[in-house]
Amino acid sequence: MSSSKPTAHSLMVQGCTSDAGKSTVVAAICRWLVRKGVRVAPFKPQNMALNSAVTADGGEIGRAQAAQAMACRIAPTTDMNPVLLKPNTDVGAQVIIQGHAIGNMDALDYHAYKATAQAAVLDSFARLCSQYKAVIVEGAGSPAEINLRANDIANMGFAEAVDCPVIIVADIDRGGVFAHLVGTLDLLSTTEQARVKGFVINRFRGDIALLQSGLDWLEERTGKPVLGVLPYLHGLQLEAEDAIARDVVAPTGAGQRLRVIVPVTPRISNHTDFDALRLHPQIDFRFIGPDETIPSADLIVLPGSKAVRADLEFLRAQGWDTAIAKHLRYGGKVIGICGGFQMLGTEITDPEGLEGLPGVASGLGYLEMRTTLAPQKQLRNVQGSLSLGNEPVRGYEIHAGVTAGPALERPACRVARMEAEGRNPESDAGETPDSAAWHPGYIPDGAISDDNQILGTYLHGLFDSPSACDALLAWAGLSEAKSPDIAALRDASIERLADTIEEFMDTDKLMALLERRA
Repeated sequence: MSSSKPTAHSLMVQGCTSDAGKSTVVAAICRWLVRKGVRVAPFKPQNMALNSAVTADGGEIGRAQAAQAMACRIAPTTDMNPVLLKPNTDVGAQVIIQGHAIGNMDALDYHAYKATAQAAVLDSFARLCSQYKAVIVEGAGSPAEINLRANDIANMGFAEAVDCPVIIVADIDRGGVFAHLVGTLDLLSTTEQARVKGFVINRFRGDIALLQSGLDWLEERTGKPVLGVLPYLHGLQLEAEDAIARDVVAPTGAGQRLRVIVPVTPRISNHTDFDALRLHPQIDFRFIGPDETIPSADLIVLPGSKAVRADLEFLRAQGWDTAIAKHLRYGGKVIGICGGFQMLGTEITDPEGLEGLPGVASGLGYLEMRTTLAPQKQLRNVQGSLSLGNEPVRGYEIHAGVTAGPALERPACRVARMEAEGRNPESDAGETPDSAAWHPGYIPDGAISDDNQILGTYLHGLFDSPSACDALLAWAGLSEAKSPDIAALRDASIERLADTIEEFMDTDKLMALLERRA
């Protein structure tokens, strides 16, 4: 890998394992720096996730980096995650470079492609470094995966190329934290070991005095300082990078309850759409997984999918199509989002084999419409209003399908689309950048069935606006819904994370690492 010297202060957060807490630690450090008045941006060279976001410059990145941009109080751009891999089979993925899909590759083909991907990674990193005072970098998985170290662009290969200091995070809640840290360090090369400047122990519960002897041993054994022991934060509400939150949030308070079910298919995408429902105090929410029966419910929501025909086949194999039919016969409501919306139609055609072998699949047949998958992916931020009560709604579109048919004559909402024209890193998160503009006029999106039992839309983030969520839940049968402001909850969680940096990390050492010149 060629060398590229950063012009901004940079620090890389790597982890002993996946889900060690890298994403949250990066978000925490970013918000802590914002509090210090530092202009900072997040960066992840390579991400593998089916949860993605549309950026201000009209591309696609992992949702974790969009959440980290929120922590920085800036709009997300494609430079923050130049390589995104979206698995569509067990051995292959769609490869997205600087926000735009270039095609599907199996694992071996992508391994050979890494040298090309590296150029995009270094290009994006250099651009961020020229625009911000600090860049906080997130690794992927573990740097000690022996089989993935050749041509690495996600962890130490990147850190070595740009001469970036590294801290390693381990999750003590998993157990074996000292073995994780020592083992990870031992499997690195001599120069990589020298690049590691300290450890962070994450998700600690209990009395720190009982851990102190282990911390002393770790520092003596490795010669590396423990920069902080971060507590386990209950009730943290951040958008997941990929894993589905399986914790059950029990409804609170008196009053009516709404039972909501989301069937989980193998290639479910953007399940963060359901955070507002999962955390709703009036909703009994459940994800239903393989070999589980869909129970009695008021509302079933079909989620997005990275492989719609394959996930539809899986849905039928589980008998969920029969359960949905029964649910509708008894007066239940159904919502389909993106791929779930496409499943509600009569037919899904993939003539070019974009998501598998070319072919045609019969849909569930509840909406008179057909979808044809096309190579050009639709990536847009949108805002508008629901047909239900004309409530304001905003979100984003990420789909490769073009849908047509009489069902669209009764749209679920009307939206304006933001068309990007370039980058503007100065724009605040949530605001329209100067380099983009809302396309004039509103266009219909989605469909509502003639019997008013089924609603479908391409709009992700459908439930995030409290007033729109209230209207949708009222349609599904929940009177006097009081939906949470999910954006405010996420921002409050980021503030809690920044508080932990201030209280539980050695911030003097942390700042010294950031101010280190390459």
